Amino acid sequence: MRVVQLLRKLDPAEWGGTETAMQRLFQGLSEQGVTPIVYCPRLAGQAPESAPFSPGCRIRRFRSFVPVIGLSRERKRQLVSVGGNLMSFQLLSSMWREPDVSIIHTHTLGRVGGIARTVARRRRIPLVVSIHGGVLDLPAPLQQQFNASPDHGWEWGKLFGWLFGSRHLFRDADAIVTCNRNEAKLWQQIYPAKRVVVQPHAVPLEMYRREQRAVARAAYPQIEGRRVLLCLGRIDPVKNQAWLLEQAPAIFRQYPAALLVLAGPCTDEAYGQEIARSIREHGLEERVLLTGGLPANDPRLVGLLQEAAAVLLPSVSETFGLVILEAWAAGAAVISSRTSGPAVLVRHGQNGWLFDLEKPESFHAALAQVLSNPALARQAAGLGAAACEQYTPKAIAEQVKQLYQELVAQQPRLNSFPDGRDAPSTLLTAAGPRET
Repeated sequence: MRVVQLLRKLDPAEWGGTETAMQRLFQGLSEQGVTPIVYCPRLAGQAPESAPFSPGCRIRRFRSFVPVIGLSRERKRQLVSVGGNLMSFQLLSSMWREPDVSIIHTHTLGRVGGIARTVARRRRIPLVVSIHGGVLDLPAPLQQQFNASPDHGWEWGKLFGWLFGSRHLFRDADAIVTCNRNEAKLWQQIYPAKRVVVQPHAVPLEMYRREQRAVARAAYPQIEGRRVLLCLGRIDPVKNQAWLLEQAPAIFRQYPAALLVLAGPCTDEAYGQEIARSIREHGLEERVLLTGGLPANDPRLVGLLQEAAAVLLPSVSETFGLVILEAWAAGAAVISSRTSGPAVLVRHGQNGWLFDLEKPESFHAALAQVLSNPALARQAAGLGAAACEQYTPKAIAEQVKQLYQELVAQQPRLNSFPDGRDAPSTLLTAAGPRET
């Protein structure tokens, strides 16, 4: 079975939780006899096939661009980093001509997702839509931010959203996949007859159990003899590191040996500058370590998780919380904001701790329990590690493969347009600008 997997972004320099989840899923599918054909935007200066995926994957990079006139280069880069609504003329013809495709599985929405819808309908093959980061189950301010038009420039690409039926992507999908139960319930209310699947992310337990502390200490000698508080995630307002820095002075007064480690690539330059400025203004240069982006399979990152006295998630929104599974697998205690994903994984006071961002005292109370009672922290991490057994890449891939097989059986391929000869020529021959 060959399945097109359409991604909005695949940049090793800005690797995050979504990319990690996809990497593990595609590897598991390859081992199950499913060949992922990964379509993703082209990166300047990289080989077309370049991607840190398993050998069983096939990589197809396409030219894409931000269809907005008047945006600065930096603003365009930021939109791409956080999932801006891209457009591609090359993608349509490339996916149309991809041979022997059983299913199209898009992990992106907007215009690019609309292209996936158009190709799937024309080729008479099932369409699966995965939601990463949430659509309906988001705090109101985030929904407004994601739905808002660019604050500068003229967005001329709306025509293509209409042409490709982007607004009908969920309506026309054969299955909607989300890692979040609340998100699934909300979509089921809108489309009662639709197949809506809750599909968690995977964690390779053996990788996080392999001893890597020495690697982390060699890479970051600052952690030696310190109580590491690790916050893992891209430097972005959604991940909310600024809130954690506001709590930092109180943390360090109470725990002088603590070291706050912020590990993740910066996807919002203005926010990254704010973080750096906050560190300087509070005089925390010796108390806060910024590692930059680290791939999920990097021994340094695994070692940091193993060294952590606690893994902290102060996110404004977290639809799943893959880092929670990674922390548990590495033997670390977890303290997370009470968002929809962590609220499902974490049983407060048992396998971890939850706190309310509006009540900082709840965070400090949880931190006190973890740092003052190492035995309790180890017990909680052990319970979390036991729960990880159901999230192995093999188990997750088997579930996704079963979904694919059932969709193919329910919707036989008609192949009315096997080679694109009957497709609308205005769509298949259009040529557009190169990526920006």
